[in-house]
Amino acid sequence: MTTPRRLLAAGFAASLAAFLPAAASAQGNLTVYCSVQEEWCRPMVQAFERATGVRVAMTRKSSGETMTQIRAEAANPRGDIWWGGTGDPHMQAAEENLTAEYRSPRMSELHDWATRQAQQAQFRTIGIYAGALGYSYSAPELARRRIAAPTCWVDLAKPEFRGEIQVADPNTSGTAYTMLATLIQVLGEEPAFTYLRALHRNVNQYTRSGAAPARAAATGETLVGITFLHDAVAQKVTGAPVEIVAPCEGTGYEIGSMSIIRGARNMENARRFYDWALSPEAQGLAGPANAYQLPSNRNAPIPPQAPRFENIRLIDYDFARWGSAAERTRVITRWEREVRAGAR
Repeated sequence: MTTPRRLLAAGFAASLAAFLPAAASAQGNLTVYCSVQEEWCRPMVQAFERATGVRVAMTRKSSGETMTQIRAEAANPRGDIWWGGTGDPHMQAAEENLTAEYRSPRMSELHDWATRQAQQAQFRTIGIYAGALGYSYSAPELARRRIAAPTCWVDLAKPEFRGEIQVADPNTSGTAYTMLATLIQVLGEEPAFTYLRALHRNVNQYTRSGAAPARAAATGETLVGITFLHDAVAQKVTGAPVEIVAPCEGTGYEIGSMSIIRGARNMENARRFYDWALSPEAQGLAGPANAYQLPSNRNAPIPPQAPRFENIRLIDYDFARWGSAAERTRVITRWEREVRAGAR
């Protein structure tokens, strides 16, 4: 039976084929490293193949894992383009000269936050979507345990949440690194690490993937999952009994990014994918793929369930500072020493 979601996805694919009607049967190859959920990676790759005739090989890993892979392959790049994942590691890759400068002719169509990302990285990356950080909790479990609903970051450090929280590992997850950088900017560094040590006592698992805690909260595996809000929305729209929280103190956000890998073997097709991925048609594939980020193209459709920035208390997140290799290494090293190991 064909579902409405599949029909909608098919409609977007058809519009993409019309968008690039001159697709040939064989237009070369492309290797994409994808750092969003598999359910979004696949339709993106398939639609690009249909529209262009380019044969695409796709690997899905978290943003932290992809950054590690690109660095390891720097002398002999195997990937051509890195699509998705938090902007901080993309910025770090740009700083380390692992990605190539490219100025898409579609830049004029994008929101300011997307083009600022490109300018800060000397046009070695660009914003493709945005999403705010927060958490979700299992409403039935919270009621059963008679725990007051959390509304702020500080609530998650309370004793009643002992062993009830999941969050990703910042070594592998851009989501978790965004949380570290956010808390430092919201609270100040010393108070943030005091908070993180208290939060550690309540964490039952540090996951590899940033979206995994949202799934765990949705299934009742954990009471609270710290994630980007759109990952929690993806669970709620399927019927999961979760409530979603944008913390009262304020929160950071990601600019999901895209970068061409320096020394790419299929540079022409990498640029072709880059331009295509910035189009309203390509970005319109997000909603049917159950992805609820805000698209960077001003003309792209916004899923009605997407958390809107105007309804969230956002901080002025310093992407240039927290995207630097030195800060990322320093903060994660301190977290490993003082929180994960030191708080035992």
